[in-house]
Amino acid sequence: MREANKKRHRTGRIGWLRAAVLGANDGILSTSSLVLGVAAAQGTHSNLMVAGAAGLVAGAVSMAAGEYVSVHSQADTEQAELELERAELKADYPGERKELMAIYVARGLDPSLARQVADQLMAHDALGAHARDELGISETLRARPIQASLASAGSFAMGAAMPLLVTAMAPITGVIPLVSGTSLVFLALLGGVAARAGGAGVAMGAIRVTFWGALAMALTAGVGSLFGTLP
Repeated sequence: MREANKKRHRTGRIGWLRAAVLGANDGILSTSSLVLGVAAAQGTHSNLMVAGAAGLVAGAVSMAAGEYVSVHSQADTEQAELELERAELKADYPGERKELMAIYVARGLDPSLARQVADQLMAHDALGAHARDELGISETLRARPIQASLASAGSFAMGAAMPLLVTAMAPITGVIPLVSGTSLVFLALLGGVAARAGGAGVAMGAIRVTFWGALAMALTAGVGSLFGTLP
């Protein structure tokens, strides 16, 4: 079968899609909330731009570092599990074969067929068979720290650039309604696109992201307004 005709499943997108959606969502939400908070505290237009730009840079670096450390920890755990499994295969190959056979029997195979499957898979790649069927580690879902880090940082920067661009173009008197309104639209679009890419309901994905975004922006603006009225 040609590569172009191979069926593509959405599980292959899980690693980068999660990081990209999380980064873009945080970029839009944190930057717009930061701008709204400063605007509600009677900040000047230059104050808003400085706060937004600083939030973009700090957030992108933070997201990259956080994703890298988090996903690398998962990768380290996977590697440790594989090393343990490799040692167990070397120490007790027959026992590991019985363990794999039991897994296939539990999934519904006849014991004789499960034995044949276990024998053939272990003859081909014993560690790979145990990684996939015993540990749940597959090439598609393996932790990829650098991929997740770059996807998260890049998407955060792109998401943060949207409210920051609106802030730059909006008059100071219209910053709050324009930034909040456009940011909610951006969040709704992001939620819908992410849901579509993941095979979930578009409307529910958009509503969920928009609701929490509106709540976060309202709370931040409220805090900024409170501090802006203090002597």
